[in-house]
Amino acid sequence: MTAAANGSTGLTRRRGAAVTGLGVVAPGGIGVRSWWEAMLRGETALGPVTRFDASGYPATLAGEVTGFADEDHVPAKLLPQTDRVTRLSLAAAAEALDDAGLEPRDLPDYAMGVVTANSTGGFEFGQRELQALWSKGRRHVGAYQSFAWFYAANSGQISIRHGLRGPSGVVVSEQAGGLDAVAQARRRLRAGVRAVLTGGLDSAVCPWGWTALLAAGGMSTRDDAERAYLPFDADACGHVAGEGGALLVLEEAGAARARGAAVLGTVEGCAATFDPAPGAGPPRLLAAARLALADARIGPADVDVVFADAAGERDADRAEARALAELFGPYGVAVTAPKSLTGRLGAGGSALDLAAALCALRDQVIPPTAGAVRVAGDCPVDLVRGAPRPARLRHALVLARGRGGFNAATVVRAAR
Repeated sequence: MTAAANGSTGLTRRRGAAVTGLGVVAPGGIGVRSWWEAMLRGETALGPVTRFDASGYPATLAGEVTGFADEDHVPAKLLPQTDRVTRLSLAAAAEALDDAGLEPRDLPDYAMGVVTANSTGGFEFGQRELQALWSKGRRHVGAYQSFAWFYAANSGQISIRHGLRGPSGVVVSEQAGGLDAVAQARRRLRAGVRAVLTGGLDSAVCPWGWTALLAAGGMSTRDDAERAYLPFDADACGHVAGEGGALLVLEEAGAARARGAAVLGTVEGCAATFDPAPGAGPPRLLAAARLALADARIGPADVDVVFADAAGERDADRAEARALAELFGPYGVAVTAPKSLTGRLGAGGSALDLAAALCALRDQVIPPTAGAVRVAGDCPVDLVRGAPRPARLRHALVLARGRGGFNAATVVRAAR
């Protein structure tokens, strides 16, 4: 009988990918420590949009990264050729590599790569160049527009700055992207790469980006930050969008041990599914969760906490709650949605949830969902609310759904 079948961890589990470094730039904190402390305090980072005048838009709240001075994190020569999301990514990459104690240039050529996720590209940069085109003409559009808007710009700029010449890439699957990037990074490790910098960030808090987010649907139009984003609540009315995310250093476990690296946790299971066309069948988030557990060779009884996708829309919340109830039983596992404090960050959201799961496993405490949430009767989940919950945590399951039918699930295990 397999470990997944009998619900035990088992002794035959494959060695997971070791997480040795973590970098965060997110609403609530720049850097892992300040962001994580804000999460444990249950401090909301949602508030009125300040990066532009949003008074004429239906949605006026966002999760913004505040106090981020570009020149403190990005060389002056890169400022004219990078969008805000790339600058946030460069800051997260520097922290993750420093946290890992890893200098890529000390490794053999092609030993380390970078795989990031991004959903919106460089919206702010693109808007600025289009404004110049419309108002001044084509001669006022800079050459950097050819790549600064592109989804892969983050991976490219990180690889250049840190000399990451190994297999690299970018994943575009909206909110699921952060987890999908980690899954791709793990595949690179299994193919023989020594280390991969991976995760996701997004930033579209500008008029053009805001218009696109509104067109996609699902955004809350309330102006009360305490009531705007209420996942699993009977009064849920959509989500608040935000910016930022997290990057992780993944290493082959043996190589990490050999260099004496401190391991934050291990990625044990990854899975992705795609929903059928509307009306053609049920959503496949549950299938993704089951596949991730099977990949990790554990059963539902081994999971101690779920970091939910938490869409903040009634139908989507009910569907996720039913999937969790089918897998774990009604109220059968602790569930949390710390993104209710930061907003949904596109590809950065699931990467940030993964970072939160790793910090929770390290500290043996579950961060809370926004204190204002009151769980609806048709969402049978044991939602951690109001205050952190100390717990014995071995494995965490992180779930994500992206617009268009993407589902992703990742299992992480506490470091031994």
